[in-house]
Amino acid sequence: MSPDLAAIRSAHDRIRPHIHRTPVLTSARFDTACGGNLFFKTENFQKAGAFKSRGAVNAVFSLDAATAARGVATHSSGNHAAALARAARLRGIPAHIVMPTNSSQAKVRAVEGYGGRLTFCEPTQAAREATCARVIAETGATLVHPYENEAVIAGQGTAVIELLEDAPGLDVVLAPVGGGGLLAGTAIAAKALASRIQIVATEPAEAADTYRSFRAGHIISLTQTTTIADGLRTTIGRPNFEIMRRLVDDVVIVSEEAIVAAMRAIWETLKIVVEPSGAVPYAAVLEGKVNIAGRRAGLILSGGNVDLDALPWVAKG
Repeated sequence: MSPDLAAIRSAHDRIRPHIHRTPVLTSARFDTACGGNLFFKTENFQKAGAFKSRGAVNAVFSLDAATAARGVATHSSGNHAAALARAARLRGIPAHIVMPTNSSQAKVRAVEGYGGRLTFCEPTQAAREATCARVIAETGATLVHPYENEAVIAGQGTAVIELLEDAPGLDVVLAPVGGGGLLAGTAIAAKALASRIQIVATEPAEAADTYRSFRAGHIISLTQTTTIADGLRTTIGRPNFEIMRRLVDDVVIVSEEAIVAAMRAIWETLKIVVEPSGAVPYAAVLEGKVNIAGRRAGLILSGGNVDLDALPWVAKG
């Protein structure tokens, strides 16, 4: 379950009519602060507000007509859920979405807005998988896993192709990691296009399964986590872990405080809305977890779906 560059390019051709080619932003202020050059791939501007639209559209439009007619199903904390609901609506088929009860309300509303048929479950990986299996058994829908799916991984890899076209000569690419679909697709495409480029996965310390797994050489699963980066609460997928072991150079972890600081800095400096998960790569720069001095670094801002009633820097009371 490992697409190659040709599959990623084919995915790009397939999804191009249904996604945005998101811009790459720079900031002299950020560059001065880190001593390098940062290039932000703004997937917060993507359809449905996150990079997940790339993989979801590729997966849905790769299905044959008979399979597609039965609908699709998935489990997701939000961004893949909304992306799959949107992709299914584009193709005129039903989407059955399982979401944990602690999902962001903004993401729940997005799924509803795209016509997804929602089922809620307890906020554990086991509950997500069991509930989704039950829904599939009842409906006959096809599982489009949020990250353990070759078509999804290929679709996610298209973001870094655009990044490298718009910001050539990068020394390093930083991507957030949860289930690992974006990381896997990014690593495959980037290493095929520029073999010397460094790929660094960035992860919350409060959800550090990938960090621990990378160092241990085998997957260490999460049971539950409360990181603010809700899109990164899942355990890395097995096929994605194997791709990571071959192609990813390092995994670094960042604090919750750094995630909030990075998110706020991006809002204030770039004048764009990013969610906590999307801010994790810049949090790694803020905490000095990656050597940026004198280097050109691409950062994938994975999404911008934020609950505006629960901003992390607004006092509760």
